[in-house]
Amino acid sequence: MTAGLLARGTFQLHYGGAEREPRRSARLEVRSPATRELLATVPNASPEDVLAAASAAAAAAPAWAATETGERARLLRGLAELLRGRMADLADVESAVTGRPIREMRAQMSRIPEWLEYFAGIILGVEGEANRVNGGFLTYTSLEPYGVCTLLTPWNHPILILVKKLAAALAAGNVCLVKPSELAPVSPLILAEWCCEAGLPAGTVNVVTGGADAGRAVCTAEPVRRIDLTGGTETGKRVAAAAAERLVPCTLELGGKAPVIVAEDADLEEAVAGATFAAFVAAGQTCVSGTRFLVAARRYEEFVTRLAARAAALKVGDPADPGTDMGPVISANAQARCLDHVAAAKAAGARLVAGGCIPNSLPPALQGGFFVAPTVFADVNPRMRLFREEVFGPIVGVTPFRDDAEAIALANDTPYALGAAIWTKDVTRAHRWAAELQAGVIWVNDHHKNDPRSVWGGWGASGYGKENGWDALKSYLKKKSVVVRTSPAFDDWFAGGGRYG
Repeated sequence: MTAGLLARGTFQLHYGGAEREPRRSARLEVRSPATRELLATVPNASPEDVLAAASAAAAAAPAWAATETGERARLLRGLAELLRGRMADLADVESAVTGRPIREMRAQMSRIPEWLEYFAGIILGVEGEANRVNGGFLTYTSLEPYGVCTLLTPWNHPILILVKKLAAALAAGNVCLVKPSELAPVSPLILAEWCCEAGLPAGTVNVVTGGADAGRAVCTAEPVRRIDLTGGTETGKRVAAAAAERLVPCTLELGGKAPVIVAEDADLEEAVAGATFAAFVAAGQTCVSGTRFLVAARRYEEFVTRLAARAAALKVGDPADPGTDMGPVISANAQARCLDHVAAAKAAGARLVAGGCIPNSLPPALQGGFFVAPTVFADVNPRMRLFREEVFGPIVGVTPFRDDAEAIALANDTPYALGAAIWTKDVTRAHRWAAELQAGVIWVNDHHKNDPRSVWGGWGASGYGKENGWDALKSYLKKKSVVVRTSPAFDDWFAGGGRYG
């Protein structure tokens, strides 16, 4: 059994400020994707468990909403400080459970407190508005929390994505019902315990673990007033339907098929380095992974050769080794899906220039893990599955373009509209392409950079709504308008009054 925070092995549900025994004995195993070692077990929550957790959240909601914003901000900053002192331990858990290299997770975990501190800061700037309007009336607005918010979080960034949502929701005065992915449920449970330790009132952060039944239940529980999901597009459609049925708002951050356009004037060394990061960080398992590299024809073969060399040089192996560049994909299903895409790309005529297999140099302890070599295909055209479908793994394609118009047409030839990147030295081209690209988040001469202030979200098959920034905070607040008559005389319409509306 892994040491540290995973040493206890058996975790329970967490709601109402304490660990809770589930109502049924069914449990889910959490195994290392690198070794298949059993790391922990968590409850497979029943709908009754979810309702109990939602009720605990609802009971805590009025007091938290009534808490002064300055006090909420103070508690969030306290949680940020607590997390800052424990990031190394949390990184160990995230690496073991997701298979992401420890170097990656240490870097990512070091950023987590920023979201708590940011939303603790900007909540103090939320103000209502007041106006005198025609007819002798004063109007003013107030912003109020929704109450119980369901947060559905994925396995690829278990804590980062949870904290992005949680920080905005809590700062706004909401309480949270969290349902993490069954593939990576441990760190959210640990975070819920730490929230209590940091002084957040019991019931403000509640975590239920489980599969599809629990997922449906957290969306349909009567106390829930808002839903926020990061996940796959098909799951997003089901969540959107559940939210529509109950007329509750939701934010959906879903799939992607990010294009990366490399202009002929790009610094090719930087572009290839950026492409390697975009494609293979997190083993390609992020919604904004660079998956479609569109390269100016004049630089195409050189780019392909360089990217293939960089991919082949990446060290694939033990996530716990600080020297590892890329770990496994998350599951046997994910590995099989990646290999199926490799076979389909070969059959369609794409040119394999790197990878395309399970690495053959893994030590015995890792040979049962879900590894896929960093894989690059050249000569990928828009009719191929590899161009059109989200792989969610380290399998990417490179496609040439002849001119600006073709580059944009290829980039926008997708139902997804989440991330995109542009590599060019020409500032006018950068702005022109950014305006023409159908994507909610666009990087110029970089990729996948994130910050609490950078608005994040897409449209189409990538969902709707925004994370980060004021957009996220305001999405967790509902606006109320109050209209006050200041005229001394009431204008009685049915007694001959002249003002209507």
